[in-house]
Amino acid sequence: MNILDMEAHWWLRLAETPVIALMLWLVHGIKRELDTRIDRGDLRQIDTLHRAREELAEFKLEVARTYVPLSLIRDVDRRLTEQLLRIEEKLEGLRRVPPTGRER
Repeated sequence: MNILDMEAHWWLRLAETPVIALMLWLVHGIKRELDTRIDRGDLRQIDTLHRAREELAEFKLEVARTYVPLSLIRDVDRRLTEQLLRIEEKLEGLRRVPPTGRER
């Protein structure tokens, strides 16, 4: 069988095969590159989020140190303690009062 006697569609198939293989190889390469970029993007987002949280925590601490006077914190603490002591005394008073004898 002479190679020149082959039909035309066989020649086209022989030419298509390497082109299709090249296209598959390119698609696979593009997919790998996109996966790599997505992974890098995820890492950048995680890193950015972590830095933003750290900066927010530092800012909150700075605000607490700078903008809230210590005297105000002490005053709030004193008033809160006094109120809790009053509530405690009332509860103790209720515990000491005997039942009236009336039952429902």
